[in-house]
Amino acid sequence: MIAAYQASSQARVNAALDTLFNAPGPELARLYEAMRYSVMNGGKRVRPLLAYAACEALGGQASQANGAACAVELIHAYSLVHDDLPAMDDDDLRRGQPTTHKQFDEACAILAGDGLQSLAFSALLDPALSDCPAQIRLDMVSALALAAGPAGMVGGQAIDLGSVGLKLDQGALEYMHRHKTGALIEASVKLGALASGRATPEQLQALQAYARAIGLAFQVQDDILDVESDTQTLGKRQGADIARDKPTYPALLGLDAAKAYALELRDQALAALRPFDAAAEPLRDLARYIVERRS
Repeated sequence: MIAAYQASSQARVNAALDTLFNAPGPELARLYEAMRYSVMNGGKRVRPLLAYAACEALGGQASQANGAACAVELIHAYSLVHDDLPAMDDDDLRRGQPTTHKQFDEACAILAGDGLQSLAFSALLDPALSDCPAQIRLDMVSALALAAGPAGMVGGQAIDLGSVGLKLDQGALEYMHRHKTGALIEASVKLGALASGRATPEQLQALQAYARAIGLAFQVQDDILDVESDTQTLGKRQGADIARDKPTYPALLGLDAAKAYALELRDQALAALRPFDAAAEPLRDLARYIVERRS
């Protein structure tokens, strides 16, 4: 079930994303090529899937969430481009391909990431992608800015860089990952729900509980895969977190306990969706997929 939904949603968001990388002139061709490369070279598109699924769970049409789906994937892609740079994680491989700064150069990668970040907000405001009322667009821009900025993803990355070699307790580790990974996942669900034009405060609260649980589960599973998987399957360097002496859930809890915690978070997410009917089934499938995936 999830494979078919993932394939259709990936095709939908990829078609929408593909319209965004047309250079306005030849002098910008290389920059736009790097931006396109950073976004269109694969990826599971989990965040766009969550935006589409949240919109549909509230009775909206998937097409209403095209802007939201593009926006969260663009922010995600920009964060990966910058995270891979030598000044941060210094990675050579992403999605089985050379990282952007290896395929182009460091300066071009920095500018490509900058361009993708601003393009995300343009996507939310683009009527060709989705036609939402002005107030909903404003709410979506505000939610994405909060999730992507220093109070969200960027702040989490800063904490992550400052935690190398430290022994964090579980509370501190979760605080870091609720920002670094969880904030954008929460925003993906919220933006999709807002795009439906039907979200009530009670529904948004339930969806936030769902998203908080899967956002943390996503990171726990990532940490598990860094131990158990291999570079070819992951599409990035296996064991990188261990090599950098980063705090992880398997290191803190033990591998078996980390796996049990991921399942507990999945169950929390599913419980948060009890008020929703069968239209929320893709959200339920995604919660299961996040802790079952192998890459």
